[in-house]
Parts: sequence; structure tokens; C-alpha cells
Amino acid sequence: MPEELDDCVHTHPIPADEAQRYSPVRDPDSEQDIARYVELEADDEKVLSAEKIRTDHVQGDQYDIWDVVTDKGRWWVITNITNLYSQTHFPSLDYTLSFHIGLMARLMSRNTRLEDFDPDPFNEVSRRWDQAVSRSELAVEVEDFQAIGMLLRECLLSLIEALRRMLPEAIPEDEPKAADFRAWTNIFFDHLCPGRSEKELRSYLKNTAEKTWSLVGWLTHARTANRLYSRIITQAVDTLLGHIMQLVYREKSSKIEVCPNCSSHDIRNHYDMSVPPDGAGYSTCGSCNWSDHPDAENRAALKRLG
Repeated sequence: MPEELDDCVHTHPIPADEAQRYSPVRDPDSEQDIARYVELEADDEKVLSAEKIRTDHVQGDQYDIWDVVTDKGRWWVITNITNLYSQTHFPSLDYTLSFHIGLMARLMSRNTRLEDFDPDPFNEVSRRWDQAVSRSELAVEVEDFQAIGMLLRECLLSLIEALRRMLPEAIPEDEPKAADFRAWTNIFFDHLCPGRSEKELRSYLKNTAEKTWSLVGWLTHARTANRLYSRIITQAVDTLLGHIMQLVYREKSSKIEVCPNCSSHDIRNHYDMSVPPDGAGYSTCGSCNWSDHPDAENRAALKRLG
């Protein structure tokens, strides 16, 4: 005998794109970011809904977990570093999170450079650093390790060239010589870390750059150069590159760190390719939904209507 239904029971599931509208806690800008990511990674699939399930913290790292429904299937999307997993093959969320954390740890252990940056400006820098690392694995004689010092020197000078292209506004009229690494890093750190509030950071970075440059020069001529020295100095160069890349990323992205509407520090950065002429970055507040998107007022009005 068929089960009797009352007026409070749905006889069919709510479509994913409709159900998403009734979520009590939404972040439309982050949903849009995740939807774009899935549509880029999953060929010929259109995202119907993207719902943030939860946020987990493991050893100080934050992982946002999303449940994404497309017209052809369903995916888990986990951030830091963002990756997607088919729910057909990964039905257990806890297992998927553990798998993701392990996979990202292995990837990071294989490559300590920052992968979140646009690779184009630093292509030559990365290539020269890779050459030094590859040479280090095969080095045996003193001359081999000295050659690693030369590669690292060229890596640092190519970094200066990349910064000159990316930060032309920082270049003074009286330019230092192209190979004056200390002078150029002082100029760029003054530009990237301005003001009294960043005095200590600026001092640390200048000292780090100077000491790293000195170590690289020493390795180039050291008659006692060996594998340990080359590894330590290669890692020192890698650390300096990471510092500078993070500062450039901050310079080129939104500088907003505190919401002007509610003073929250929960600022989230996004990118909208539909903003003319070539797309643009913008920020939102996770606390009050403030946004500095160029079309923020119209977008807010559409949300209210929706």
C-alpha cells in the first residue's frame, strides 16, 4: 500500500541551483570563485551549486571544504592548495580531507617555491634556481659547488630584473648599476615595506638580502665549498625569493586588511574576469559582506532581489 503524503512533504528533490538560494550562511563571491575553478578543471561541466560545508584547521593550516554539484556529477573541493575530488571515487569526506592534506604535503615537499603566483614575471628566476638545485644533486668537486654559487648569483640578478619590470614606479632617476644587488633590494624593500609600521620588517629583509648575497659570493670562490654549504645557501636564496614574491603579491593585490565598514580583519580576495577590460581583483568582508567590487551596488541589489 503506497505511503500517504501530507502537504509538508516534497515529492521531488529541490534543484541544486534553487536549494543554494535558501542556505542561511552564504558567501556568493567565494562560491563564484569555487564555481569558476570547477568549471575550468572539470571539462564540459556547468556548476549548479557550490556550498561550503565546513572549515577544518590542521597543524595551523586552514582547509575550506566545498560540496559542488554540476550538471554531470558532484565534487568535493578543498582549499590550500585548492583541488577537487569526484564524490563517486571519494565518497567519504573525512578520508578525502586526509588524502588531500597528505597530497599537498608531498607536493610542497617537492617544491618549496610559492606556487600561487603568476609564474610569468618570475619564470627566469625560477629556471635559474632550478638549475642550481639540479646542479647541487650532481655536484662532487669543489668546482661544482662553486658553479652552484654562480648560478645562484645569476638567479638573484634575474630577480632584480623581474622586479624592475614589475615595479617601475619604484625605480629612482639615479639608478644603481644593474649588478648592484644590495642597492636594488634596498630600493625595492623601501617601496614594498613603507612607513614606520614596517620598519622592523624592512630592516630584517634588507639584512637578509645583504647576508644572502654575501653568502652566494663566498660560495662562488670558497676553496672549501661542499654539499652542505651549497644546500644551506641554496635554501637561503629560496627563502629570500619567497619573501619578495609574497611582498610583490601584496603590492599587486588589494591592500585592504581591515573592513572599512565593520573593522573586521576577515578580508577575502577574489578575481572577476568579467570586469573590463581584462578582469580585476576585489575584496569582500566575511563578517558584514562589504565589497569593493566595481559593480558592488548593482550586485548587492541583485542579491536582495534574488
